[in-house]
Amino acid sequence: MPALSTVQQKFILHWGEMGTRWGINRTVAQIHALLYISPKPLHAEDIAETLSVARSNVSTSLKELQGWGIIRMVHVLGDKRDHFESMKDVWEMFRLVLDERKRREIDPTLAMLRECIAESEQEKEKDPYTKERLRELSDFFETTSNWYTQIRQWPASALAKFAKLGDKGLKLLGLSAK
Repeated sequence: MPALSTVQQKFILHWGEMGTRWGINRTVAQIHALLYISPKPLHAEDIAETLSVARSNVSTSLKELQGWGIIRMVHVLGDKRDHFESMKDVWEMFRLVLDERKRREIDPTLAMLRECIAESEQEKEKDPYTKERLRELSDFFETTSNWYTQIRQWPASALAKFAKLGDKGLKLLGLSAK
């Protein structure tokens, strides 16, 4: 791979920083950024050399990104090595990331909230305040989860139009922004 331009470096470094804020390992995020902007699939040695990271770190990071489903292994004619490419459709990529975050974070939280609410029903000493707080939180997660399940089925073009509606969506509902 040719040397990275200043813009490419800036993007990769920033994506790595954002990754850490999202709870993603910096190298994992940087590898994703590199693959996202690469016009052709890259093999692990190219990735390691381009980003100046250990080959073992690249392997681990590639496995994690494959687990998320946002990169895939491909083969290049005449080259026995495995190459990797990132999903290029931004809407589909973020859809997969949201699916995975829902599965890893929201679903277990909802299960725990349901358990806590059920256990609070069985307790001899009732705590109505805690029970109400848990119900409100559970209702929020149930509502947003159900909403996401519905819009998850929309085509990317519909999601883009919906997102671009902004305050116009409120007007359609007969409401106004505060």
